[in-house]
Amino acid sequence: MCGITGWVSFRPDTLATQAGHDLQNAGVIEAMTATMARRGPDAAGVWLGTHAALGHRRLSVLDPVGGVQPMADRPDRPGVVLSYSGEVYNHHRLRAELRRLGHEFRTRSDTEVVLRGYQQWGTGLADRLEGMYAFAIWDEHREQLLLVRDRLGVKPLFWARIDGGVAFGSEPKALFAHPELSPRVDADGLREAYSLLFNTGPTLWAGVREVPPGGLLVIGRDGIREHRYWELTARPHTADLPGTVEQVRSLVNHTARAQLEADVPLCSLLSGGLDSTVLTALAADELRLTYGTQARLRSYAVDYSDQAESFTGDVLRTGHDTPYAAEAGRFIGTDHSTVVLDPLALLDPEHRRAVVVARDSPIGVGDMDTSLYLLFGEIRRHSTVALSGEAADEVFGGYPWFHNPAAIAAETFPWLLVTGDEAAMPLNPELAAELRIGEFRDATYRDALVAVPHLDGEDPTEHRQRELQHLSLTRWLRQLLHRKDRLSMAQGLEVRVPYCDHRLVEYAFNTPWSMKSHDGREKSLLRDVGTGMAPESVLYRPKNHYPATHHPEYTRGLQQLARAALDLSAVREIADAAVLKPALDAAPERLSWGQRLRLERVVDLSLWLDHHRPTLTL
Repeated sequence: MCGITGWVSFRPDTLATQAGHDLQNAGVIEAMTATMARRGPDAAGVWLGTHAALGHRRLSVLDPVGGVQPMADRPDRPGVVLSYSGEVYNHHRLRAELRRLGHEFRTRSDTEVVLRGYQQWGTGLADRLEGMYAFAIWDEHREQLLLVRDRLGVKPLFWARIDGGVAFGSEPKALFAHPELSPRVDADGLREAYSLLFNTGPTLWAGVREVPPGGLLVIGRDGIREHRYWELTARPHTADLPGTVEQVRSLVNHTARAQLEADVPLCSLLSGGLDSTVLTALAADELRLTYGTQARLRSYAVDYSDQAESFTGDVLRTGHDTPYAAEAGRFIGTDHSTVVLDPLALLDPEHRRAVVVARDSPIGVGDMDTSLYLLFGEIRRHSTVALSGEAADEVFGGYPWFHNPAAIAAETFPWLLVTGDEAAMPLNPELAAELRIGEFRDATYRDALVAVPHLDGEDPTEHRQRELQHLSLTRWLRQLLHRKDRLSMAQGLEVRVPYCDHRLVEYAFNTPWSMKSHDGREKSLLRDVGTGMAPESVLYRPKNHYPATHHPEYTRGLQQLARAALDLSAVREIADAAVLKPALDAAPERLSWGQRLRLERVVDLSLWLDHHRPTLTL
């Protein structure tokens, strides 16, 4: 896992075509690359050509010696240069195919497989890759830059126009190190941030866009061409229930085992829920098959020092995770650890600032972000790669909105019924009148439904469930993947998400809802797969979200931080202090989850404004 950045420009005096520009442009690409240091703590490299510059920060996972980047097809006179982030899990098979086609390899890295694959197949390479990745390829002969992102959008990739071309990077902060770009936010950006709709393409930052999941850009002298090489499609499902369970078992088994390759220590995130337990069981079994029966997979859970005494359920959490995680670890036979955090450490301004800087956004989930950041820091002391159960709820129908009649019938994005219309932030009335977020949500929802593929003759239940799953996979999942990527990479930890395998996603998307809920509850197919791999208590445990602290002193400290944030005029230009006042004055133990989340985001807003100093053009 790494950080990539760079630019291409066809303006004659932009790069090294004039005396004195070499040093200036080398400084620019080095500055852009330096912003990615936490994503790649092991090495740094840059390449500077006549019309393009590529930068790379490396987290060494495969072939630490051979996988140095940016990587060129030949060192003396490069024709193709690559800056690549991620993992291609089918690189062994592709390497064998490319060798049969006459290609020679200098390394055993998956990076070189991507490079040689482009030489053989051009942009058609994207269709052949299996994994999580974002990369940039400069083709000197064609004078074009190719930007590619994986199908589910696990790895981020942003870009913005500059004079004569574009700049790109794994994170927006890399773009802002380019002299032609600066952090600027307009009304459209605030709509994107505070509507909680998670659109593909536009971002919080004016002029900055994401390469869509399953998308690629080709930038040349004739302009910019965008192409989607992968999207969800509707296909008939012909298998019966036993055959469907067997196919899901095969797909889950394949993707879990395929993602274990690493030349560095690997572990699993084990929360004590169904998703992570099945994944951990498969990974642990594969390690024993590979390294012998004594091999043990490390697994980690997170908890708070007061949780056993002060846990109280809420709209997202039905129970305390730690006992279930420990039981699952014993059942599977992992080397299990629980990272216990002090709730008051989550108030540390430096921790919170690190999270906001990592996310490049004021929209997070407060203590759940900070605790995840600290958890990843502890894990990184022992492991460089971790497996995580992200996307199982989207793939197998785990969220409440798949099952709640009110959510199913609602004519809006279903998660808004859980988060609440104002959970993102009660906006200053003048700003709210300008943004008209309600209208924006309604229009976006209508457009989102149009994009859902359907089969002729679907009954109403299947039709609606396909909509809910498509919305969840193409929108809700995006912010979870962003969160996991940013907070893990801020600690130099690579997190892999096997449930995001596109073949598994495609198959489950086209499996009838009647099969996905055949036992009358959530994630029926994954429970079938997990039978025998997990304790009964975990198999039939209700859905539980990532834990949050319930310590009243944390809530009291959060109220103090939010009061200080609202003392700032720049914060009050965005947030409605009057609406937030009851949450500031309430007894800490009486604060609802939604009220607390608003306070979390006010604090993050103040940190974001202070760090980025964005120009607001509203």
